[in-house]
Amino acid sequence: MASSRDFDHADCFDNSGPVHMMAKNGAGSPRTVVDWGKEEHRRCVAACLVKGVYIIENDSTRRRVHTNALAPPWWENFGFNLLDVIRDDSDHDDQFIIGAIYEHVPPLGEPAHPLSPHYVVAFRGTMISHPKALIDLYLDAKIMVNTLKESKRSRLANTAVKKLVATIDKGMGGACGHGTAGSCIVWLAGHSLGASLALDVGRAMMVEQGYNLPTFLFNPPQVSPTPAIDVLLPIKKAQKAKRDIYAVSYFVKAGLGKVLNPHKERMENLFKRLSPWAPELYMHERDVICKGYIDYFEQRQQVQERFRAVATSAMTLSYRDMFFSMFGMEKEQPHLLPSARLWKSTSKDEDAHALQQWWKPMGEQSLSVRRYSYPL
Repeated sequence: MASSRDFDHADCFDNSGPVHMMAKNGAGSPRTVVDWGKEEHRRCVAACLVKGVYIIENDSTRRRVHTNALAPPWWENFGFNLLDVIRDDSDHDDQFIIGAIYEHVPPLGEPAHPLSPHYVVAFRGTMISHPKALIDLYLDAKIMVNTLKESKRSRLANTAVKKLVATIDKGMGGACGHGTAGSCIVWLAGHSLGASLALDVGRAMMVEQGYNLPTFLFNPPQVSPTPAIDVLLPIKKAQKAKRDIYAVSYFVKAGLGKVLNPHKERMENLFKRLSPWAPELYMHERDVICKGYIDYFEQRQQVQERFRAVATSAMTLSYRDMFFSMFGMEKEQPHLLPSARLWKSTSKDEDAHALQQWWKPMGEQSLSVRRYSYPL
């Protein structure tokens, strides 16, 4: 057993895992029962697999090996094997585990459920208390200026997923039906910084290869000035201020789009290619780190309801992209998602940015959901 000094109750599956799923099997059962047809179970499994990546790195740092390792129950209890880990060697003295590739193995004699994945690629977020936390914090800064895609970690994540998909294509005749997520056997999942990586990979796989990979994004960061409005103004005034700001912004973008028509047409084509891919976004309304996504989709919907033509014309555009396009540099902002399913928690009892909230049952979270699609 791990010593009390190395033991972390938050890393222990029996203490911190999804109790409502563990109870289904009873005491002494080696694994939980997963109903892949339930969104709640798919969400809980994806979140736990991301948690497993955090603990793999913790096990490595604290030298918890073999029977002392705390990470394996986070995937083994759901019928997964650890196929590989993804490492960031930016620190040449050591390697930082940033992701994991899991393979799902159905119970002996049972066929795979049509909605279960064959593989899941999961990415962890920032580890604040880790000795090498500065590496993660540097990448968090790159998210703030929308340059994470240019980082080495992003390239490592994309390479790992492309290699996995290519291997599956060669051996099984396809990793996923093109344009549909229903038959896909590779999932992506990530939390915080890791959600940004999964988002980057999912976009690239859809745009470049046409693969619609089911993607679970827990608390993906999106820098936005709108949370400041929520802090400075009462709720009703803040809502009105954001509604007016977004409406004016959409009108300005629509006008600039007429001037920068080649850029606008390029972005519209990009949105059309991306539109079948609708990642699952899990966010808490009090999480200022990712509140920009909530405002982006909710305000987009409100502008659409008031000024449909303007919303259709402007929703693919961002000021930064248009600025760069004037100098012949085409870029796309990662938050410009054509389609998504947004799950918003209003729970008062949770750490708004914590991963563990997402493996709790629906009834404990006050979750609402809305699908946003393109074209409008």
